[in-house]
Amino acid sequence: MYQGFYNLVSGMLTQSRNLNVISNNMVNVQTPGYKSDTMVASTFQEEMLYRTGRRDKNEREDLATVSKISTASRTYVNYETGAFNPTGGVYDFAINGDGFFCIQTEDGVRYTRNGSFAVDGDGYLVLNDLGRVLSTDGQPIQIDNEEFTVDGNGHIVAQVAAGAGGNMEVRDFGTLRIVDFDDYDQLQRQDNGLFSTNQAARPVNGEGATVVWQTLERSNVDMVEEMTAMMTSQRALQSAAQMLRMYDSVMSKSVTDVGRL
Repeated sequence: MYQGFYNLVSGMLTQSRNLNVISNNMVNVQTPGYKSDTMVASTFQEEMLYRTGRRDKNEREDLATVSKISTASRTYVNYETGAFNPTGGVYDFAINGDGFFCIQTEDGVRYTRNGSFAVDGDGYLVLNDLGRVLSTDGQPIQIDNEEFTVDGNGHIVAQVAAGAGGNMEVRDFGTLRIVDFDDYDQLQRQDNGLFSTNQAARPVNGEGATVVWQTLERSNVDMVEEMTAMMTSQRALQSAAQMLRMYDSVMSKSVTDVGRL
Protein backbone atom coordinates (compact mmCIF):
# COMPACT_ATOMS: atom_id res chain seq x y z
CA MET A 1 0.00 0.00 0.00
CA TYR A 2 2.67 2.48 1.03
CA GLN A 3 4.72 1.52 -2.03
CA GLY A 4 1.97 3.04 -4.16
CA PHE A 5 2.36 6.40 -2.43
CA TYR A 6 6.07 6.45 -3.23
CA ASN A 7 5.52 5.51 -6.87
CA LEU A 8 2.72 8.00 -7.49
CA VAL A 9 4.25 11.00 -5.71
CA SER A 10 7.63 10.47 -7.38
CA GLY A 11 5.88 10.15 -10.72
CA MET A 12 4.06 13.44 -10.16
CA LEU A 13 7.30 15.23 -9.25
CA THR A 14 9.05 13.81 -12.31
CA GLN A 15 6.24 14.85 -14.66
CA SER A 16 6.19 18.31 -13.09
CA ARG A 17 9.90 18.74 -13.84
CA ASN A 18 9.35 17.48 -17.37
CA LEU A 19 6.60 20.05 -17.89
CA ASN A 20 9.01 22.79 -16.77
CA VAL A 21 11.54 21.66 -19.38
CA ILE A 22 8.90 21.53 -22.12
CA SER A 23 7.51 24.94 -21.14
CA ASN A 24 10.98 26.47 -21.32
CA ASN A 25 11.43 25.06 -24.83
CA MET A 26 8.12 26.49 -25.98
CA VAL A 27 8.87 29.92 -24.49
CA ASN A 28 12.15 30.08 -26.43
CA VAL A 29 10.76 28.92 -29.76
CA GLN A 30 11.42 32.41 -31.21
CA THR A 31 14.83 32.85 -29.57
CA PRO A 32 17.57 32.81 -32.25
CA GLY A 33 19.99 29.92 -31.89
CA TYR A 34 18.15 28.35 -28.94
CA LYS A 35 18.78 24.62 -28.42
CA SER A 36 15.96 22.50 -27.03
CA ASP A 37 16.18 20.38 -23.88
CA THR A 38 14.93 16.85 -23.30
CA MET A 39 14.51 15.41 -19.80
CA VAL A 40 15.23 11.73 -19.26
CA ALA A 41 13.63 9.94 -16.30
CA SER A 42 14.97 6.88 -14.49
CA THR A 43 14.35 4.93 -11.29
CA PHE A 44 15.91 6.02 -8.03
CA GLN A 45 16.47 2.53 -6.65
CA GLU A 46 15.82 -1.09 -7.57
CA GLU A 47 15.15 -3.82 -5.03
CA MET A 48 14.88 -7.59 -5.41
CA LEU A 49 11.80 -9.36 -4.03
CA TYR A 50 12.27 -12.80 -2.55
CA ARG A 51 9.88 -15.56 -1.45
CA THR A 52 10.94 -17.70 1.49
CA GLY A 53 9.40 -20.59 3.38
CA ARG A 54 7.53 -20.09 6.60
CA ARG A 55 10.03 -22.19 8.58
CA ASP A 56 13.20 -22.60 6.52
CA LYS A 57 14.43 -19.17 5.45
CA ASN A 58 17.65 -20.36 3.81
CA GLU A 59 16.25 -21.42 0.44
CA ARG A 60 14.77 -18.24 -0.89
CA GLU A 61 13.33 -17.80 -4.36
CA ASP A 62 13.77 -14.69 -6.50
CA LEU A 63 10.48 -13.19 -7.59
CA ALA A 64 11.17 -9.90 -9.38
CA THR A 65 12.98 -6.58 -9.30
CA VAL A 66 10.90 -3.54 -8.46
CA SER A 67 11.67 0.15 -8.88
CA LYS A 68 10.89 2.23 -5.84
CA ILE A 69 10.92 5.84 -7.01
CA SER A 70 10.86 7.56 -10.39
CA THR A 71 13.19 10.54 -10.74
CA ALA A 72 14.65 12.91 -13.34
CA SER A 73 17.96 11.45 -14.46
CA ARG A 74 19.34 14.36 -16.49
CA THR A 75 18.49 16.87 -19.20
CA TYR A 76 20.01 16.53 -22.65
CA VAL A 77 20.56 19.48 -25.00
CA ASN A 78 19.83 19.01 -28.69
CA TYR A 79 22.62 20.85 -30.53
CA GLU A 80 21.17 20.26 -33.98
CA THR A 81 21.40 23.35 -36.20
CA GLY A 82 18.16 25.25 -36.70
CA ALA A 83 16.86 26.67 -39.97
CA PHE A 84 18.31 29.94 -41.29
CA ASN A 85 16.17 33.06 -41.45
CA PRO A 86 17.45 35.92 -43.67
CA THR A 87 16.70 39.21 -41.89
CA GLY A 88 18.68 41.85 -43.76
CA GLY A 89 19.91 43.27 -40.44
CA VAL A 90 23.55 44.33 -40.54
CA TYR A 91 24.11 43.14 -36.97
CA ASP A 92 22.57 39.68 -37.50
CA PHE A 93 24.89 36.69 -37.86
CA ALA A 94 24.49 32.92 -38.04
CA ILE A 95 26.95 30.03 -37.97
CA ASN A 96 26.69 27.44 -40.73
CA GLY A 97 28.22 24.38 -39.11
CA ASP A 98 29.45 23.57 -35.61
CA GLY A 99 30.68 26.31 -33.35
CA PHE A 100 29.73 29.16 -31.03
CA PHE A 101 30.15 32.92 -30.82
CA CYS A 102 32.26 34.16 -27.89
CA ILE A 103 30.74 36.72 -25.51
CA GLN A 104 32.70 38.57 -22.82
CA THR A 105 30.35 38.73 -19.82
CA GLU A 106 30.82 39.85 -16.22
CA ASP A 107 31.30 36.18 -15.24
CA GLY A 108 33.87 35.46 -17.96
CA VAL A 109 33.67 34.24 -21.54
CA ARG A 110 30.40 32.55 -22.49
CA TYR A 111 29.37 30.87 -25.72
CA THR A 112 26.19 31.10 -27.77
CA ARG A 113 24.58 30.36 -31.14
CA ASN A 114 22.47 33.51 -30.90
CA GLY A 115 23.85 35.99 -33.41
CA SER A 116 21.22 38.71 -32.91
CA PHE A 117 23.78 41.40 -32.01
CA ALA A 118 23.56 45.17 -31.55
CA VAL A 119 25.96 47.99 -30.67
CA ASP A 120 26.17 49.74 -27.31
CA GLY A 121 26.76 53.41 -26.61
CA ASP A 122 30.50 53.02 -27.19
CA GLY A 123 30.05 51.29 -30.54
CA TYR A 124 30.93 47.78 -29.32
CA LEU A 125 29.14 44.77 -30.74
CA VAL A 126 27.04 43.25 -27.93
CA LEU A 127 24.49 40.49 -27.32
CA ASN A 128 21.32 41.70 -25.56
CA ASP A 129 23.36 43.77 -23.07
CA LEU A 130 24.81 40.49 -21.76
CA GLY A 131 28.34 41.17 -22.95
CA ARG A 132 30.54 42.23 -25.81
CA VAL A 133 31.27 40.02 -28.80
CA LEU A 134 34.91 38.92 -29.02
CA SER A 135 37.15 38.84 -32.07
CA THR A 136 39.82 36.27 -32.96
CA ASP A 137 42.41 38.31 -31.04
CA GLY A 138 40.32 38.05 -27.86
CA GLN A 139 39.26 41.70 -27.84
CA PRO A 140 35.75 43.19 -28.12
CA ILE A 141 34.71 44.27 -31.60
CA GLN A 142 34.06 47.98 -32.00
CA ILE A 143 32.17 49.22 -35.08
CA ASP A 144 31.79 52.94 -35.80
CA ASN A 145 30.43 52.65 -39.34
CA GLU A 146 27.40 50.67 -40.49
CA GLU A 147 28.60 50.58 -44.11
CA PHE A 148 30.52 47.36 -43.56
CA THR A 149 30.57 43.91 -45.12
CA VAL A 150 31.24 40.49 -43.63
CA ASP A 151 32.77 37.48 -45.37
CA GLY A 152 32.34 33.78 -44.63
CA ASN A 153 35.13 33.83 -42.04
CA GLY A 154 33.38 36.55 -40.05
CA HIS A 155 35.85 39.26 -41.11
CA ILE A 156 34.23 42.70 -40.78
CA VAL A 157 35.54 45.52 -42.99
CA ALA A 158 34.23 48.87 -44.28
CA GLN A 159 35.29 51.25 -47.01
CA VAL A 160 35.17 54.88 -45.94
CA ALA A 161 36.18 58.09 -47.67
CA ALA A 162 39.63 59.33 -46.71
CA GLY A 163 40.31 63.02 -47.18
CA ALA A 164 38.89 65.45 -49.71
CA GLY A 165 40.31 63.61 -52.73
CA GLY A 166 37.61 60.97 -52.69
CA ASN A 167 40.01 58.16 -51.93
CA MET A 168 38.56 55.14 -50.15
CA GLU A 169 40.11 53.69 -47.04
CA VAL A 170 39.50 50.16 -45.81
CA ARG A 171 38.63 49.96 -42.12
CA ASP A 172 39.23 46.60 -40.46
CA PHE A 173 36.93 46.02 -37.45
CA GLY A 174 38.17 42.50 -36.73
CA THR A 175 36.95 38.95 -37.21
CA LEU A 176 34.22 37.22 -35.19
CA ARG A 177 35.72 34.49 -33.07
CA ILE A 178 34.02 31.13 -33.71
CA VAL A 179 35.04 28.23 -31.45
CA ASP A 180 33.98 24.65 -30.94
CA PHE A 181 34.49 21.95 -28.31
CA ASP A 182 35.39 18.29 -28.36
CA ASP A 183 32.84 17.24 -25.73
CA TYR A 184 29.42 18.92 -25.76
CA ASP A 185 28.41 16.99 -22.63
CA GLN A 186 30.70 19.29 -20.63
CA LEU A 187 28.84 22.40 -21.76
CA GLN A 188 26.65 23.88 -19.05
CA ARG A 189 23.56 25.83 -20.06
CA GLN A 190 23.28 29.32 -18.61
CA ASP A 191 20.48 31.88 -18.85
CA ASN A 192 19.70 33.73 -22.10
CA GLY A 193 20.98 30.97 -24.38
CA LEU A 194 24.58 31.10 -23.11
CA PHE A 195 26.85 28.15 -22.38
CA SER A 196 29.89 27.83 -20.14
CA THR A 197 32.59 25.18 -19.89
CA ASN A 198 36.01 24.53 -18.39
CA GLN A 199 37.36 22.75 -21.46
CA ALA A 200 39.62 24.47 -23.95
CA ALA A 201 37.95 26.22 -26.89
CA ARG A 202 39.07 25.29 -30.39
CA PRO A 203 38.95 28.04 -33.09
CA VAL A 204 37.04 26.89 -36.18
CA ASN A 205 36.83 30.01 -38.35
CA GLY A 206 36.75 28.74 -41.93
CA GLU A 207 37.31 25.14 -40.80
CA GLY A 208 33.89 23.51 -40.90
CA ALA A 209 32.10 26.65 -39.72
CA THR A 210 31.25 29.71 -41.81
CA VAL A 211 29.51 32.94 -40.87
CA VAL A 212 26.27 33.83 -42.67
CA TRP A 213 25.73 37.60 -42.55
CA GLN A 214 22.33 39.31 -42.25
CA THR A 215 20.83 35.98 -41.19
CA LEU A 216 19.72 34.43 -37.90
CA GLU A 217 19.58 30.79 -36.92
CA ARG A 218 16.13 29.83 -35.72
CA SER A 219 15.45 27.80 -32.62
CA ASN A 220 15.49 24.04 -33.22
CA VAL A 221 12.37 23.57 -31.05
CA ASP A 222 9.65 21.53 -32.80
CA MET A 223 6.35 22.93 -31.53
CA VAL A 224 4.37 19.85 -32.61
CA GLU A 225 6.65 17.53 -30.66
CA GLU A 226 6.63 19.82 -27.64
CA MET A 227 2.82 20.08 -27.62
CA THR A 228 2.52 16.29 -27.89
CA ALA A 229 5.02 15.77 -25.08
CA MET A 230 3.21 18.33 -22.93
CA MET A 231 -0.17 16.62 -23.33
CA THR A 232 1.37 13.23 -22.56
CA SER A 233 3.08 14.54 -19.44
CA GLN A 234 -0.06 16.35 -18.25
CA ARG A 235 -2.17 13.20 -18.61
CA ALA A 236 0.40 11.17 -16.68
CA LEU A 237 0.41 13.80 -13.94
CA GLN A 238 -3.39 13.87 -13.74
CA SER A 239 -3.62 10.07 -13.66
CA ALA A 240 -1.10 9.87 -10.82
CA ALA A 241 -3.02 12.54 -8.88
CA GLN A 242 -6.32 10.64 -9.28
CA MET A 243 -4.72 7.37 -8.16
CA LEU A 244 -3.18 9.15 -5.18
CA ARG A 245 -6.62 10.34 -4.09
CA MET A 246 -7.87 6.76 -4.34
CA TYR A 247 -5.01 5.54 -2.17
CA ASP A 248 -5.77 8.25 0.36
CA SER A 249 -9.43 7.22 0.44
CA VAL A 250 -8.51 3.56 0.99
CA MET A 251 -6.10 4.47 3.78
CA SER A 252 -8.76 6.61 5.46
CA LYS A 253 -11.23 3.73 5.43
CA SER A 254 -8.62 1.35 6.83
CA VAL A 255 -8.06 3.71 9.74
CA THR A 256 -11.72 4.59 10.46
CA ASP A 257 -13.59 1.39 9.59
CA VAL A 258 -11.15 -1.50 9.81
CA GLY A 259 -9.65 -0.05 12.99
CA ARG A 260 -12.99 -0.50 14.80
CA LEU A 261 -12.98 -4.27 14.30
